[in-house]
Amino acid sequence: MPNRLKNEKSPYLLQHGDNPVDWYPWCDEAFEKAKREDKPVFLSIGYSTCHWCHVMAHESFEDEEIAKLLNRDFVCIKVDREERPDIDAVYMAVCQAVTGSGGWPLTIIMTPEQKPFFAGTYFPKQHRYGQPGLRDILKRVTDLWKNERNELRITGAEITAAVSERKLSGRKELEKEILKKAYDQFKRQFDERWGGFGSAPKFPTPHNLLFLMEYSRMENVPEAGRMAEGTLDAMARGGIHDHIGGGFSRYSTDEKWLIPHFEKMLYDNALLILAYLKAYQITGKEEYGRIVCSTADYILRELTDAQGGFYCGQDADSDGVEGKYYGLTREEVMSVLGKEDGKEFCRLYGITQRGNFEGKSIPNRIGQAGRDWQADDVRLKKLYDYRMKRTKLHKDKKCLLSWNAWTILALARAGWILSEDRYFHGALKAKEFIEEHMKDEKGRLYLRFCDGEAAHEGQLEDYGVYALAMLELYHITFQAEYLKEAIWLARQMTELFEDEKGGYYMTSKDAGKLILRPKEAYDGAIPSGNSVAAMVLQELAALTGEVRWQEAAWRQFGFLANEIDEYPAGYSFALLAVTKAFSKRKELICAVNGKQPMELTEYLKEKPRDGLYVLVKTAENAEILSECAPFTENYPIPERGAVYYLCENGACRAPVTDFESLGI
Repeated sequence: MPNRLKNEKSPYLLQHGDNPVDWYPWCDEAFEKAKREDKPVFLSIGYSTCHWCHVMAHESFEDEEIAKLLNRDFVCIKVDREERPDIDAVYMAVCQAVTGSGGWPLTIIMTPEQKPFFAGTYFPKQHRYGQPGLRDILKRVTDLWKNERNELRITGAEITAAVSERKLSGRKELEKEILKKAYDQFKRQFDERWGGFGSAPKFPTPHNLLFLMEYSRMENVPEAGRMAEGTLDAMARGGIHDHIGGGFSRYSTDEKWLIPHFEKMLYDNALLILAYLKAYQITGKEEYGRIVCSTADYILRELTDAQGGFYCGQDADSDGVEGKYYGLTREEVMSVLGKEDGKEFCRLYGITQRGNFEGKSIPNRIGQAGRDWQADDVRLKKLYDYRMKRTKLHKDKKCLLSWNAWTILALARAGWILSEDRYFHGALKAKEFIEEHMKDEKGRLYLRFCDGEAAHEGQLEDYGVYALAMLELYHITFQAEYLKEAIWLARQMTELFEDEKGGYYMTSKDAGKLILRPKEAYDGAIPSGNSVAAMVLQELAALTGEVRWQEAAWRQFGFLANEIDEYPAGYSFALLAVTKAFSKRKELICAVNGKQPMELTEYLKEKPRDGLYVLVKTAENAEILSECAPFTENYPIPERGAVYYLCENGACRAPVTDFESLGI
């Protein structure tokens, strides 16, 4: 019999809709039932492209014996961590506090009042290799609930109190030395041979690389740039990079970036586009530009909804087998490409008779001589078509606003820098999708859209990253409407999420209550909402000159200074915002009669926008621009041509009409 999840939209919840477990989504009804029937709550959190979530589902949640125990003695709740990152953040903090680690699937058992007394991740059905089995855990908890319930409630209260304690943020002064401290930590962890940081598993974490490239420029430390570029090169050669279809998998299971955990996530690929773009602008290496294009094309081809939104990602498994979609044998390659081209592909991409992954080979360029095939090579298209016909990858077809916003930012910047209109148009179409489907009548954002339904109140990341995307569109087009939209989103962000004691909460002030209101600053696989907020506020302070944004940025940097002091390398996107605060800053106002000058356009396209903030004033946008940045009202539009006003570090130069004479 189907359970209540069959009525949900989340692909992850729908995957469990036919389980014999009587699942509820997170809702008041489930907790009311637990109170009424005097039962503990079994909470399972995961996501649709998670390999070990699938394993636990097949072993336990599809098992009649386990389902009988769960249905008889517990009220069971399933949560998609991507739809409800707030719930996931709360109970992941619990798991890390109790066990010292975390991950997915996340398994929590708690009281009807949402207070957890047991936490873990994946459990097999039965005891195995020293790991407790879920069946034994459920029986033990049931016995304790009947006979020692008060002890469980005390444990739940103590755990809740422990994770609810917050250190006071104070107003610690932000100091530039924090940047060097982060660099030194990255340097100690850098893998000189294979790139990346630490040992296996290795994650791309593109914002770490963006910080290192920016630090290298700002402080003239070539070694920081070398570490970033070395990692980008190693990932591009490895099997984590899909050399046939484009895009990158979530992480590498080995130190060489050879064998990935095969799921592909939208956010990884969007952020990697930004990292490879930055490297392209710094070095001029065409290879970086090609990787940007193949990754962007992958997103547009395989993760884009017909209405313009972007899907979450693709699964690691095909037909229940991890990596089946990606592995190739020599015989398969020969049959698709013929003997001559087949032998060349096998030589260039490490396809061997023995294989490198469960008898097959994951294409890679590690240690391979010779030039690789270009992404538009018809021979790669043949292999791509063969893979698609051989087996399919499950897609998580929900659209998350913050992930879509990262992709809008990445595609817009890629289209601009590489002069590829299809990427910029893809970004604009996604922006229109959000405006039409993921906003309510009051302008509040929804977190998720799936199967025709928008749901869940937008959280800090949604407002912050979407504001950052609007700022990117403004920097590219200088259409003042985008700046106005970014300001509107930032106002909502501060009004709904800011904590008067410092920082920003993940959930809005009028959101449903959990056992605590999470506030995250650490930059994990995705930059945290607090790091993004710092970047948005810093950008608005520089562009608008408004005291409101300058003070908000100062407050946020004070909060972050306290958070990141001990391990700054874990806050790399926050540090990107910090680099802007300490960089030499230039503000350029271009007042122009007619179109934006071509020399300004070409300069901005070719150069990284390092410490330069540009406003373009025309007769058409003057009114909106003065609303966004009131100081621009005093800059007259010339009768013909353009006039440039350059200010640097608080001092303004005389206006000029010749762009070259600015010397920027």
